[in-house]
Amino acid sequence: MNTIKTLSCLLIVTLLCSCSQEKKDTIITVKNTLNFERTFETVEIQRTALSTENLSSIGIKNTTTGKLLVTQLVDTDGDGAMDQLLFQPKIAANSEVNFEVVTISDAEKPKAEELCYSRFVPERTDDYTWENDKVAFRVYGPVAQKMVEENVPGGTLSSGVDAWLKKVKYPIINKWYKETIIDKTGSYHEDTGEGLDDFHVGSSRGIGGIAVKIDSTYFLSKNYTKWKTITTGPIRTSFYLEYANWDASGKIIKESKTISLDLGSNLSKFSTSIEGVDQISAGLTLHKKDGEVSGNKDEGWVSYWQPHADSELGSAIIADRNTFSGFEKYDIDTPDLSNAYAHLKVKNNKVVYYAGFGWKKSNQFKTRQAWEAYLKIFSKKINNPLEVRIK
Repeated sequence: MNTIKTLSCLLIVTLLCSCSQEKKDTIITVKNTLNFERTFETVEIQRTALSTENLSSIGIKNTTTGKLLVTQLVDTDGDGAMDQLLFQPKIAANSEVNFEVVTISDAEKPKAEELCYSRFVPERTDDYTWENDKVAFRVYGPVAQKMVEENVPGGTLSSGVDAWLKKVKYPIINKWYKETIIDKTGSYHEDTGEGLDDFHVGSSRGIGGIAVKIDSTYFLSKNYTKWKTITTGPIRTSFYLEYANWDASGKIIKESKTISLDLGSNLSKFSTSIEGVDQISAGLTLHKKDGEVSGNKDEGWVSYWQPHADSELGSAIIADRNTFSGFEKYDIDTPDLSNAYAHLKVKNNKVVYYAGFGWKKSNQFKTRQAWEAYLKIFSKKINNPLEVRIK
């Protein structure tokens, strides 16, 4: 009898301990080690770190305010299961904030507009275009390349990155394409209040296209050959591009990349896989060569501020200090081939950098000084990322 009672007590204690362990809160601590407030930076939490098979009912709550944050789930490997949870906290200077992982229903989740968006655009040859609340970009596909090679009007042969200059926070990609290509009621080359596309790319690097420098010559890839949308949402859009192998003075270059753009950022993140070289150069077109190249090797950025139509425009490449090895102004007579280049180290066939722009008419940056101040802050952030602990 005593043995049976003892076993029963042990069973109850074990069950109570098990229940207690299951109810333990998971706390995510985000720490800012810099001396200014940080916002619009995306925290990535892997599903495996939360010990759950399903992220769909997970919420992130500020333990101080009790407020639920907007989140986004991402299927990073394309297997149909969400692998990653994203959120953007606000962290004061030199401080940390705790966030509780909670279970919530769909009705309880904070709603947010899908401002980070991208898609393949078959109605305009085969562009791939992306945007957020600040900026928009596009790149060109194999059909556009073939048209040029076969002397068909309307094609584009370039692995450069085009900039769409927007003034508004709301999405414009679908609206502009519809008005210009489908309805033919307007043209995105004309500014009717939302902005316009008057940024010339040609064979230049545009804003962030890459090249490989051999001796004193830059070699370029052609248009992307494959694409895949990874995610769109309130916090991030990302997609994958692949390129045909290309030749750089006898070196065969294999290139693919994932490009992402987060809410609140003027710079897209280029996560590039590259084989065949140990350094690449990401470029900024010099257009009419009437602007000014500036940069800081120690901080890891190069910028080009230029007159642009009836306004001004700043563009930039930024990478962390261990990747950024220098910059140069490359000025030659051949049209479109003059660029400001950031030289970037390739490590284990990978290189990550950021590229983007600020247009004066968008009222985001009124002067070159304001633009460069933004770059300096951005550089500090990527060299001192938010520290994340999960307990």
